Amino acid sequence: MDDKKNIILAVLLTAAILFGWPYVSNYFFPTANPPVTRIEDGKQVPVARPDADPAADSPAAVRDRALVLKESPRVPIRTPRLTGSINLRGARIDDIVLPTYKESIAEDSPAVRLYSPSGTQDAYFAGFGWQGEGLRAPDRNTLWTAQGTELTPTSPVTLSWNNGAGQLFEIRLSVDENYMITAAQKVSNTGAGTVGVKPYAYISRNGIPKDPDTWTIHVGPMGVFNGAANYDVNYTDLDEGPSTQSFQSKGGWIGFTDKYWLSALVPPADADFAGQFRKGAGTQYQADVALGSNMVAPGKAVTQTQRLFVGAKEVKTLEAYQDAGVPLFDRAIDWGWFYWFEKPIFALLHWLFEHIGNFGVAIICLTLVVRAIMFPIAQRQFSSMAAMRALQPKMKALQEKYKDDKQQLQLKMMELYKAEKVNPLAGCLPIFIQIPIFFALYKVLMLTIEMRHQPFVLWIKDLSAPDPLHILNLFGLLDFTPPAFLGIGVLALLLGISMYFQFKLNPTQMDPMQQQVMGIMPWMMMFIMAPFAAGLLVYWITNNCLSMAQQWWLYRKHPVPAAAVPAK
Repeated sequence: MDDKKNIILAVLLTAAILFGWPYVSNYFFPTANPPVTRIEDGKQVPVARPDADPAADSPAAVRDRALVLKESPRVPIRTPRLTGSINLRGARIDDIVLPTYKESIAEDSPAVRLYSPSGTQDAYFAGFGWQGEGLRAPDRNTLWTAQGTELTPTSPVTLSWNNGAGQLFEIRLSVDENYMITAAQKVSNTGAGTVGVKPYAYISRNGIPKDPDTWTIHVGPMGVFNGAANYDVNYTDLDEGPSTQSFQSKGGWIGFTDKYWLSALVPPADADFAGQFRKGAGTQYQADVALGSNMVAPGKAVTQTQRLFVGAKEVKTLEAYQDAGVPLFDRAIDWGWFYWFEKPIFALLHWLFEHIGNFGVAIICLTLVVRAIMFPIAQRQFSSMAAMRALQPKMKALQEKYKDDKQQLQLKMMELYKAEKVNPLAGCLPIFIQIPIFFALYKVLMLTIEMRHQPFVLWIKDLSAPDPLHILNLFGLLDFTPPAFLGIGVLALLLGISMYFQFKLNPTQMDPMQQQVMGIMPWMMMFIMAPFAAGLLVYWITNNCLSMAQQWWLYRKHPVPAAAVPAK
């Protein structure tokens, strides 16, 4: 009767895990990218100045992007990694496209658009300006004059505006081969009196990205202040808590991070600055930087330089900027607790990919490397398991002899383990070691853009996305998409099968309940892992196959006694 209750309980728990896991894991472990990945930031509304209401220049209605781009004069931006334009009305960088990245794996997919001007569906942009007492400073409606016809890595552009009161404002923009734009803000005073000027920069956006902000992946406001990365502020904090969160820092940076993209302001490394995250009406958000005030005497000029990063979070690119003086810039990728371990995993995997050319094969090779390093530990595990298999006849005899005395049975079992020098827990060590490796690979596949849209073989066109072939819709022949927890693909099925045969090689559990749970585990894991990145499943399947091969080889050296083989 107790066994029946245990079986019913195991079935109910399994069902709860299968059907409840998608809702729990969606928060703690967001699933991989969908096979067709798009950026949907919602309506974006700009902020004109750090000391202004974020809703100050909200457009009355969202309009077609092409029409908005034609409404104001512009200077094109053209680099190997960035294309777009600078809006001369307001001196805003509000049109940025990443030509080397596509929104989806479709052949006709458009390039990723990161910035878009005010008044459009996806408005998201940055700008530079000044504050000052009694100073007529430029604003969002100011029409600037450009010196230069195109912003490229070899041709900077200077924007200028004279306020008619004796002050000339200039912004000299330059850009490198990657994603960093440098703005030298200059004020020349030709008036009769001294003026005080305070430069600032801002990034304005509205709406929350589709990528969820979880404890494993931070998406939203982020910065580095006083030598420490700050992931503590998110959109919910600004919505429900103080609408402005301020930071005083010497050096660092501030901005908004998405899973793969980053927009960040970088003040001078030796400058004290005030950084703020602000919340306006609706879903309007802003990150801004204000530098210290400068007094400009008649006939004098002052220049202060800030930088704007707008682009993809490529590991080597971020590290290069970090080496060039941007503190902790690689932490724009939320590596998390296992930073020290994930970075080497990424470095090895990326090195393998660069030399092999196929990311799926690189994952398989990474698995071989991990298994080779863990070979001695696995040998101890499998030797212990082989010894346990050899002890099964004696364990069975003890179970029959002391079936009515559980305490005595446990005592005799421990004596048997000690006499035979067998550690029943030795087989658990490699499992615990695999946890940080698996989690590190999960983070690498989920976070690093180098893995995005990487194909493997046949139908697997994106290893950072779930397996697109679902068994329940007959691999796409039926016109419906199964729910995530029922979207069992070919890789998930292979995972379940490989785990099943791997468990079959393990010693039979003395407790029938434990044996039943072990029998259910492979198929439960098949459902749990189905929505995860295909690359994770490739790693796990390969690891299972290598484990079975090692077990088979070792068991040949430690054959099971005939008495341990159950009669047919």
